[in-house]
Amino acid sequence: MTIIICLIIATAMPILFKAPLAVAMNKLGGYDNRHPRAQQSKLTGFGARAKAVHENSFEALIMFTPGAVTAIATGTTGYLADTLAITFVVARMMYALCYWFDIHVLRSAVWFVGFGCSIGLLLLSL
Repeated sequence: MTIIICLIIATAMPILFKAPLAVAMNKLGGYDNRHPRAQQSKLTGFGARAKAVHENSFEALIMFTPGAVTAIATGTTGYLADTLAITFVVARMMYALCYWFDIHVLRSAVWFVGFGCSIGLLLLSL
């Protein structure tokens, strides 16, 4: 059950992480709903980092989902799988905070933790 909850949270992250991007876009003369990608390409500073967090959340979800689903499908659930899933979610939250506030070294470290958790779930299912 823990892995499923983490999968739901990870799936919601890209949508939730759109909020800071939308705020940044709004500050850039109002949210351009007709041409949002063109407007996003003009963002700098926090806005550009918010865009990167939003996009990278989809990329991380693509890595996490196979591991989570494989663990569930193979019955490889339990303490270690749950810990990897929870650690992934926490690492992704920390990643977003570090990216938004431009803490680049820690951001890279927590990215590797999240990535390692995704790979770990896959390997655990072998």
